[in-house]
Amino acid sequence: MRRSGPEHGARNNRRLPSRARALPRWLAGTALALALASCDVQVRDTTPAEFPANHDIGLYEVSASVTRDLLVTPGSVFLFAVGDKQRVELSASADGSQWRGFYSARCQSSFPLQLLVEWKQVFELNQKVLPPKPRQIRLIEPPPPRLARFDTAGPPPKGGWTGAVEYRFVTVPTVEITAARIAPAGSAPADLAAASAISVLTPLPLTAHCGDLIELRLASAAARARATLVIDTDHPALPEWKTQVEFSTK
Repeated sequence: MRRSGPEHGARNNRRLPSRARALPRWLAGTALALALASCDVQVRDTTPAEFPANHDIGLYEVSASVTRDLLVTPGSVFLFAVGDKQRVELSASADGSQWRGFYSARCQSSFPLQLLVEWKQVFELNQKVLPPKPRQIRLIEPPPPRLARFDTAGPPPKGGWTGAVEYRFVTVPTVEITAARIAPAGSAPADLAAASAISVLTPLPLTAHCGDLIELRLASAAARARATLVIDTDHPALPEWKTQVEFSTK
């Protein structure tokens, strides 16, 4: 039988405060979860996929754009370029949206790159690394000279007119020029005769260390001669290279 009366009503009234107190705790937990979920940093790597290799200082600009959730303050975000045991701190623009820094790489054809972002969350410092696997940024070997001209003005010197073709390699630690030969510039009889007047003076093989400027010396028995200097190397990207050479009066 259903009971009613003052005593039963009092017991029901005593339950209400405990339920009312449980509701704010639930709302507080939800608010905290939402705060944590909206406390994130998004990073987009804008570094180019390749650079011309630099034989001088060997620095390459790394860049990224950053988007912050509303609960992340600008001063709490830090961005680093990491890879090859390097950790380079990037600098932010005034509004914190664009980041730049310089990564060091020498005598290699590529370097791995990841971005490490750190930011303050509500109670702790958070971080993440992206992409999960490093990007390989390609470094392109600058092309060796395609043309070299030498002046033959004046009386013919003993041994003929001389000139030097300069080479520099920067994406490997060393390069060995294993052979060099003179090839005619064309198939006409005049091209064959012109090529026969030119010879290579530099003893081979010749080792070029990364970034060093080396010379292959040539001599011409004729005041006017042209041909193609062909070099063979152990460089993976340049196993053979052709430089047009010309001896002539200016």
